[in-house]
Amino acid sequence: MTRTITRRMALTGGIAAGAASCAPQPQLTPYVSVSGRESEVFAHGVASGDPAGNSVILWTRVSLDAPAMTVPVSWEIAADEAFTDLRGRGDAVAAASRDWTVKVVAAGLAPGQRYYYRFRAGAAVSPVGRTRTLPAGALESARFAVISCSNYPFGYFNVYDLIAREEDVDAVLHLGDYFYEYGPDGYGGETGARLGRAHAPARETVTLADYRTRHAQYKADPASQAMHAAHPLIPIWDDHESANNSWKDGAQNHQPETEGDWAARKRAALQAYYEWMPVREPSRGPEAFFRSYSYGDLLTLAAIETRLFARDRQLEHADILPTLKTPEDIEHFRANILQDQTREMLGAAQIDYLDRAFRTSVGQGQPWRLVANQIIMAEVIAPDLTSYVSEEDIVDLERQWDQARAFVQMSALELPMNFDAWDGYPAARERFYAMARNAGDDGLIVVTGDTHTWWANELFARGGEQMGVEFGTHSVTSPSPFGDSFLGGRGDDYALLATRRNEGVRYLSGKNHGFIRLDIARDGARAEFMAVDTIETRRYNAFRKAAFDVAKSGGTAKIVGTQGLSMKQRAVY
Repeated sequence: MTRTITRRMALTGGIAAGAASCAPQPQLTPYVSVSGRESEVFAHGVASGDPAGNSVILWTRVSLDAPAMTVPVSWEIAADEAFTDLRGRGDAVAAASRDWTVKVVAAGLAPGQRYYYRFRAGAAVSPVGRTRTLPAGALESARFAVISCSNYPFGYFNVYDLIAREEDVDAVLHLGDYFYEYGPDGYGGETGARLGRAHAPARETVTLADYRTRHAQYKADPASQAMHAAHPLIPIWDDHESANNSWKDGAQNHQPETEGDWAARKRAALQAYYEWMPVREPSRGPEAFFRSYSYGDLLTLAAIETRLFARDRQLEHADILPTLKTPEDIEHFRANILQDQTREMLGAAQIDYLDRAFRTSVGQGQPWRLVANQIIMAEVIAPDLTSYVSEEDIVDLERQWDQARAFVQMSALELPMNFDAWDGYPAARERFYAMARNAGDDGLIVVTGDTHTWWANELFARGGEQMGVEFGTHSVTSPSPFGDSFLGGRGDDYALLATRRNEGVRYLSGKNHGFIRLDIARDGARAEFMAVDTIETRRYNAFRKAAFDVAKSGGTAKIVGTQGLSMKQRAVY
């Protein structure tokens, strides 16, 4: 008898053993991650970013043993790697006030073109970087590499190395947690000590000097340098560029009693960020780090800010659980606290900005709106874990996460899995959806970081209307809560439970670090989850883990095809 297995059917262990086979063995490509520096004076490499149609930001840093008050630096940009066809040149200054970083606008360029650039300081010449301006006019396709969560102590940046080998990338979208603020006794410290990748400085980043030193450590990594030199960067920050679970007026990982004023720490973090990243600084103020990019007649990319500009303080499992003693308490929490209309994520000014960008995009006939987003946008209700998790599991998990016990207990209450995501701000999410709907958007694709996990989601408004699709990228190095070590080795089971519980979650996996290769064409899009098999050595294998095709159907973007899923994953897809 043939039996049809639907995505609403039985648990992870309830699928027949014959259906539990893995996906077809992916083709592995062996690599050795780059190592060594090309220049001691330009020891942190070169980078480019924030492209426009006629300009791009170029970045480097001068490293000298005994620098003068200022160091003259020259730059040049050319249409060829040999620099025989120069398209721009200029002079700049590296100074202590900017931590010896140099950031220039290379202007007067042609749209949609590849360029090569370099810097000089005295007799020293920097490595050559490669960049690209935004295209104009008719455009058939665009390609992005989407990454997030690069924690230096947790392993080698092999994912960066893999991206550096990509040839036809229009831009790298880094969705936040570009670095982590912890000291050697914090998140990743034990692994960093074992791998010889301990954080510098050897303490949590609090002061301007701390943040500058941490940026310098990450930019000194050879794989990071290779990726930055290969492609322009469009980054957004999440929380760890300042402090874990940050919001406009504070952070979970900030203790005023010992670490001083949050506003001062935030200013230091943002100053160092703008010094060390190849980005334009917003005129609206440093927290207002939202902007948009137009790719010809194909798409508008909106890079949003969900942490420091308008976000209200997030809810915490351990604070909520003691208040949920009766069914009436739970309903009150759902209706009056979780759905509080005053809780903000983006803020009115950012919604207004996005409204104008989306309306312009739709009005110009661009078929797609791509949103670079920090935190999971899809609704994800926690599956009930209480019958799957032992006391020993909880104690082990508490060593990594102080909210673990409250989380497991609350998983039986049909509440969101993650209050730090958009699920903790559902009214704000509805305002974002209303903006997109009113702008006439029928081609919404959201890419998301933060969770160190692969996601393929379909997005639904509260009334059930599908709004678009979301793809979440795994991390460069940070470990996944759905990984092999979670819940006593049952991370895969947890992922399948969550997928089965949530109609909008089509695919979820914590295995294998990597990036999303996102191709967008006029009639559809394709998200390929490109993975590496290890981050514990510089020698690694790369492979395509899964792929998802997107097309417009019924007035919205939907996932219409998949590749690489195991039989278990297909059963709950």
